[in-house]
Amino acid sequence: MQKSRYGRFGGQFVPEVLMPALNELEEGYERYKQDTKFLRELNYYLSEFAGRSTPLYHARNLSKKYGTKIYLKREDLVHGGAHKLNNTIGQALLAKYMGKKRLIAETGAGQHGTATAMAGANLGFDTVVYMGAKDVERQKMNVYRMQLMGTKVYPVRSGSMTLKDAINEALRDWVSNVQNTHYLIGSVVGPHPYPMIVRDFQSVIGKEVKQQIMEKEGRLPDSIVACAGGGSNAMGIFHPFIADTDVKLFPVEAGGCGIQVKGRTAMHSASLGAGEEGILQGARTLILQDKYGQILESTSVSAGLDYSGVGPELAYLADIGRIKPDSVNDQEALDAFHELCRLEGIIPALESSHALAYVRKMADSGELGDLVVVCLSGRGDKDLETVVKLKGVTCEGKI
Repeated sequence: MQKSRYGRFGGQFVPEVLMPALNELEEGYERYKQDTKFLRELNYYLSEFAGRSTPLYHARNLSKKYGTKIYLKREDLVHGGAHKLNNTIGQALLAKYMGKKRLIAETGAGQHGTATAMAGANLGFDTVVYMGAKDVERQKMNVYRMQLMGTKVYPVRSGSMTLKDAINEALRDWVSNVQNTHYLIGSVVGPHPYPMIVRDFQSVIGKEVKQQIMEKEGRLPDSIVACAGGGSNAMGIFHPFIADTDVKLFPVEAGGCGIQVKGRTAMHSASLGAGEEGILQGARTLILQDKYGQILESTSVSAGLDYSGVGPELAYLADIGRIKPDSVNDQEALDAFHELCRLEGIIPALESSHALAYVRKMADSGELGDLVVVCLSGRGDKDLETVVKLKGVTCEGKI
């Protein structure tokens, strides 16, 4: 397998003007990922700033109800409320070592934008974040958090006004400012070397899980479940287990269709399950597209899963059968959201709720085995307004 390819997926399908920047990024990463000083500084920030390592928590009440032992990898406890800081600290530090002065990023749910703003402020960058106008409206709190840290947030009003359109605008910016700017991609998507870099920085999740589960149980889990939009938390927890073929890996996508929004049924965002091969944002992967190759609008109750493609390595792993993708709908995710709140006292992100919903749905089937790890990729503070609107909760608590 070529390093820029995952089977027939991946590659670099970008304008010629970006090739020098991609080559510079790859050379910089290959140099510094083995550099003792860089790794020491990265570990410092992950520990002292991000708050790693995160707990692997035995969800006893959830386990009792579902009849299988469930551990939650608590990425919701990372500074900022999600796994995203693992990658943004890594990339921002890399950009600093490479002499860049400016960071740009895209964001969907706002968690990656917030994590980029945190890293940018801490490391002294001028930071700009592009965000779909639809996501700006439903994630106002994250927008304000970014602005508090000095980041400029630009609403994108083209296309579906969601994540894919924000990525397009960030790419346009990068083309115009490649000399002093690092484009900090938030998921395992885009042209090589981004899927590799993001996966590597997020693999701290799976590495910790492997050590923690051995300490707690003396064996590896039967299965690992993670939500998947672009796929950074999924690849982060899956990657250290790819060679452990007895461990089943389940990426859970947004099936949509469970809730009527403004009089219409939401479309799904399940690229692994229903996508076709095509080129999206610089890489060949599985994409939601029509018969003419036009990208279809994706919709999910979860802004972070509202994406029309998926990372090329996840597409490859699905193609060879190493991962088993599935989806849950909006209503199932909302039900799982409320159940974790009530049973464990933990408010999960709506993204993470998709993974929880899959465990809830599949627990009786025996498919997951007796020992399950769920990546709780983020906390749900950012989603409370959305949940309140969709459940019809009033100030008096009536439904």
